[in-house]
Amino acid sequence: MDRDWGSKPGSGGAASAQNEAIDRRERLRRLALETIDLAKDPYFMRNHLGSYECKLCLTLHNNEGNYLAHTQGKRHQTNLAKRAAREAKDAPAQPQPHKRKVAPRKTVKIGRPGYRVTKQFDSDTKQRSLLFQIEYPEIEDNAKPRHRFMSSYEQRIESFDKKYQYLLFAAEPYEIISFKVPSTEIDKSTPKFFSHWDPDSKMFTLQLYFKAKPLEANKPQPPPVNNGTSAPGVPTRPLPPPPHAPPQPPPPPQGPQPGAAGGNPPRAPLPGSMPPPPPPPSMANGPRPMPPGGSMPAPPPPPMNVGPMGNFTAGNQMERPPMPPPPQGFPGQQMQGPPPPPPSMVQ
Repeated sequence: MDRDWGSKPGSGGAASAQNEAIDRRERLRRLALETIDLAKDPYFMRNHLGSYECKLCLTLHNNEGNYLAHTQGKRHQTNLAKRAAREAKDAPAQPQPHKRKVAPRKTVKIGRPGYRVTKQFDSDTKQRSLLFQIEYPEIEDNAKPRHRFMSSYEQRIESFDKKYQYLLFAAEPYEIISFKVPSTEIDKSTPKFFSHWDPDSKMFTLQLYFKAKPLEANKPQPPPVNNGTSAPGVPTRPLPPPPHAPPQPPPPPQGPQPGAAGGNPPRAPLPGSMPPPPPPPSMANGPRPMPPGGSMPAPPPPPMNVGPMGNFTAGNQMERPPMPPPPQGFPGQQMQGPPPPPPSMVQ
């Protein structure tokens, strides 16, 4: 059966006006969310019930699309204007700083000027100086060269180095030139630091002196440090004794002990030390050591045998066998029996 009105058979019914409005609001919400970030809106708030509130207008909204539609309405825009006017009235009037805008001159540069640098040394004050002579033959009329000092951290041409600074010279229409000088303090007293511009010869002269550094010899010498382990101001500690060293013997007494004899008594050997060596043997004709008592020994008795052989000693004292006696009788004849013993020469 063909129908000229309504929907097709099998399809849904025609959308009502309410359904069309819901669909339109949903499409508008998606479009608004693509262009507006609600996270940055200071008046947008979500409560504990899951709905949305406007903190400026104190209105309640069921979804984000409804809130976005509210922000475009007259009530919300009026409240925004009132809030801005009240804040502008309460805020104190602050004067705006006057910023002077200086437009850089756009001139055609003709190159770098000629220059001459002279190093000088003052033997009286021990100061070093530099003399700069810059030539500007084609400088602009009624113009005067300028100079300034620039820190190494201020320039952008080379890597910064705190040991150096830069001295710049500028004059139109020449390019700006700079000199890399030591970062020593400059003596800016009147007779030592001066600049002069000669308009006739077109030469700019600048002289500067560096302050003399204190001599190293005038500085006090630091105290000696043992092996580099002591800090300044801390007393040095004595070195420890070497390991496995024998103990040091006690110092000898300065005087004799009361009640002792005239000589010093022998000291007992220390435990673990070597015993003292024995005294040397007494010589036959030399002096003998004094006994502990202090009295001289009695002289030895005189020898009994008087003669050139009186001090002769037998050979057995030298650990040698005695000489055999001479043979008795004629050659070829020997005496029977043991030979008689030799006569003793020493009683």
